[in-house]
Amino acid sequence: MPNILYPIEWAVAWLMYLCHQFFVFLGLSSGAGAAWILSIVGLTIIIRVLLIPLFFKQIKASRAMQMIQPELQALQKKYKNKQDPASREAMGRETMELYKSHGTNPMASCMPLLLQTPVFFALFRVLNSLSGIAAGTKSPIGPIDQTVAQAAEQSKLFGANLSATFLHQPTDMNTKIVAAVLIVMMCATLYITQRQLTMKNMPPSALVGPMAQTQKIMLYVMPGMMAISGVNFPIGVLIYWVVTNLWSTGQQFYTITRMPAPGSEAERRLNERKARKAALKGIVIEAETPTIIEAPRGQRQQPVRKNRKKKK
Repeated sequence: MPNILYPIEWAVAWLMYLCHQFFVFLGLSSGAGAAWILSIVGLTIIIRVLLIPLFFKQIKASRAMQMIQPELQALQKKYKNKQDPASREAMGRETMELYKSHGTNPMASCMPLLLQTPVFFALFRVLNSLSGIAAGTKSPIGPIDQTVAQAAEQSKLFGANLSATFLHQPTDMNTKIVAAVLIVMMCATLYITQRQLTMKNMPPSALVGPMAQTQKIMLYVMPGMMAISGVNFPIGVLIYWVVTNLWSTGQQFYTITRMPAPGSEAERRLNERKARKAALKGIVIEAETPTIIEAPRGQRQQPVRKNRKKKK
């Protein structure tokens, strides 16, 4: 069966090798050592830089999905007791029209994660192949031949080989401790990233309802799933996930601080910062009131200008 991930494995291997050569150029050892560990960090940064445009689309899509929750709830209430095919078709059509009018869809917020998945599996396979390539029982991958693989295989993070795992042999207590620390860091940074996006950058109206409850559950489900899976990840893959989660946290913090969602806690804090900065310049202004976004309450009464009101 052909390996459909081989082109991505080849690209990952080359990126790791070029990052390694860059750190060797800076003065690190060309053999086993820190240069190979830093090459994984470099690989992660390159991938995340390439995903920056998609990251901003993810933020926009996720924000839009939360903001339209009141309208989605109203739509669900409208068709709550209607199970006939015509009503279900109408509900689906109106839901898609709602997504289209707001320029979002449920899959858009998952796109960066989906695009990272093949890279994750490719890195997993490259690291798992190091011992076989070093022993001569597996074919080289890109520039990683037997000599290069031997150096990479012997590289250690606090005494744990990059290809070693918490669960599978060969492993030892030192490797288990390093892997456990990295797994905890991976899960903690993932939780912080998700909580930062959902709890601090959404208006109160978007924090209620079925989707909001699902988001709160996922705050704990995703880190839990990663913790269970993490015992099978090589040390190098755990380094990749810790670095990518740290990058996501910092990137989101920067975005939320400067471009918060209307009506969110982040918007209130931004308005307060603007007021304090203006006060330091001698300009006295009141902090702007955060945008209030409420669930729809039926048809809105249209405003009437005073000079058009009927005289009694």
